[in-house]
Amino acid sequence: MNFDDLLAQRPDLAFIAHWVREGSSVLDLGCGDGVMLDYLQSDKQCSGYGVEIIDQKIPLCIARGVSVIQQDLEAGLAIFANESFDTVLCLSALQMIKDVKDVLRDIARVGREAIVSFPNFAYWQHRMSLLQGRMPISKSLPYQWYDTPNLRCATIPDFEELANEVGLEVLECVSLDEAGRPVTFLPTWRGSLAVFRLRKKTPA
Repeated sequence: MNFDDLLAQRPDLAFIAHWVREGSSVLDLGCGDGVMLDYLQSDKQCSGYGVEIIDQKIPLCIARGVSVIQQDLEAGLAIFANESFDTVLCLSALQMIKDVKDVLRDIARVGREAIVSFPNFAYWQHRMSLLQGRMPISKSLPYQWYDTPNLRCATIPDFEELANEVGLEVLECVSLDEAGRPVTFLPTWRGSLAVFRLRKKTPA
């Protein structure tokens, strides 16, 4: 898979991919069908594993040549040693996790850096839906209230606060619009997807 293929399928992942260094080791948590690792392996010569719980996604990863471990993220990452990977990805999966704080601590432990993305609940279309008395539905939150897998709703400042609490330093934070393009003006209001690049804080 080349960059144009990834851009056509997932423009949000195409943006995020530029933060992953060529030849690095990567752990992709909640890797879905494996499209991100497929691109990183074939175009950036990265190596690594995906972790995914959904049965139907596992054969798709294997078909792409992605090494995948079927496991619930809530069970932890004890199978991986400290700093096993250059980069840990958790892309549009964190909001589906019950114990976000523990998973973030595990991410900080096994990775030298992390990239996390999640739907920005403060996006203006989400706010408008709530003002109209309805739960938000958008490209980043595509489910009805009664069938959503999302357990958590967060804004950009919310996540910054939590990252600091669990010992992570924010290196970069970007909001993406629904077409996967960076938003620079009023990003908390106009970005539907929040993307953070993080690393463990060094002791003072």
